[in-house]
Amino acid sequence: MAKNLEPKCKQCRREGEKLFLKGEKCFTDKCAIERRNYPPGQHGQKKGRLSDYGGQLREKQKIRKIYGILEKQFRNIYKFADKQRGITGENLLQLLESRLDNVAFQMGFGTSRSEARQIVRHNCILVNGNRVNIPSYRVKAGDTVEVVQKARDQLRIKKSIEIANNRAFPTWIEVDTKAMKGIYKSKPERADLPATINESLVVELYSK
Repeated sequence: MAKNLEPKCKQCRREGEKLFLKGEKCFTDKCAIERRNYPPGQHGQKKGRLSDYGGQLREKQKIRKIYGILEKQFRNIYKFADKQRGITGENLLQLLESRLDNVAFQMGFGTSRSEARQIVRHNCILVNGNRVNIPSYRVKAGDTVEVVQKARDQLRIKKSIEIANNRAFPTWIEVDTKAMKGIYKSKPERADLPATINESLVVELYSK
């Protein structure tokens, strides 16, 4: 199975902002962006001007890295978003947010999306009482997502939920941290998603 093996901190430095790929470390002063806020490589500190195409490409790469999506997967999700009613860019972000690995992350079952993806693959998550081990599974409004009984004693899941409980959960999900269970209430509104993401650049890129 193909996957991105590039060091996570380098990915953040290349995009020039925190992508929160390393979980708890991203909230400390050990974060690479806090220490070296410039692109990796020997020419990283040289400032260059991006073309319009370059800016569009970087934004697409940034969103891919945030959600841990490979190029072919991302393109397929975009095509599906483009066929739906409404604004294509918002549809794209809503589809990405509804992936099971992302929902598990937002509910605090993993400290990062990559850890949440691993937890899903290891058969630790139930959706509406059924075991689902496909990270790209699309969660629908009203679905209940929970940690299986056998996995509730795992220290990494307990620690992750404790960390998430100290921060605010997104408004579109409802989480019972003691029961390790949550409800995906609805699709997130654009105003609820990070303002640092400019999905319109991705639409411009794929519209060419």
